[in-house]
Amino acid sequence: MNQSLTVLYDGGCGLCGREIAHYRRLPARVPIEWIDVTQAPERLAAFEVDLAATMAEFHVFDGEGRCHKGADAFLLLWSGLPYYRHLAAVCRALRVQPIMRWGYGRFAAWHFRRRCAQGACGVI
Repeated sequence: MNQSLTVLYDGGCGLCGREIAHYRRLPARVPIEWIDVTQAPERLAAFEVDLAATMAEFHVFDGEGRCHKGADAFLLLWSGLPYYRHLAAVCRALRVQPIMRWGYGRFAAWHFRRRCAQGACGVI
């Protein structure tokens, strides 16, 4: 992997913030730009996504500007990180992406409803 990544994440979410903080402490194998969409929503126009979409589902853009969402976004991010790159390779080799997509989709939908119920979606 030799391309840069741009990660859009919901920094207002405690779980998301802790996970991203963990990833950021690792010595990335590629340049990674981290964008907290709750702190810099004006940056989203460049990616042609809106705040609601990025709060509802994890987004990572590769160096060619392609958008990867949900479980696919995690696999791409993991590929650029030490230790996690092995996990990404195993997931791909075992072809568990459909299961990951299903599980992440359910979790993300539940989590987004919960964040909205807490008033976080009022910033949208």
